[in-house]
Amino acid sequence: MINRPPLTQQVTFLYTSDLVATAVFYHDILGLPLVLDQGACQIFQVTSQAFIGFCEHLSVPEQTQGVILTLVSEDVDGWHDYLQQAHVAIEKPPTLYEKFNIYHLFIRDPNGYLVEIQHFLDPSWPKPTPNHLR
Repeated sequence: MINRPPLTQQVTFLYTSDLVATAVFYHDILGLPLVLDQGACQIFQVTSQAFIGFCEHLSVPEQTQGVILTLVSEDVDGWHDYLQQAHVAIEKPPTLYEKFNIYHLFIRDPNGYLVEIQHFLDPSWPKPTPNHLR
């Protein structure tokens, strides 16, 4: 049997037509550190080993439906209060979704992507490692 090489990090790239507004949303409002600015692409750190990048040089899809960026937090209500204070429109307030045993809320980023802040209520969901970002 062949041993699978390790995966050490994860980056998801999405498209944007406005990198400045996107950076304001993800860095200034959500507080994600900008870890790499490549000019046409910027990469933000979500946790110690997970990142989201936005690239302006690629053609932006007309439809953002079908894309949900989920950020996991144990304090969905705290995020709701914080986002309201930051004047971010809440698309769906904190809600218990029994079918999937989650508690979540939805907002939209400047690109129209749906952003979910979610807490898994299922005790089998893996807990973050001690070196995750807060």
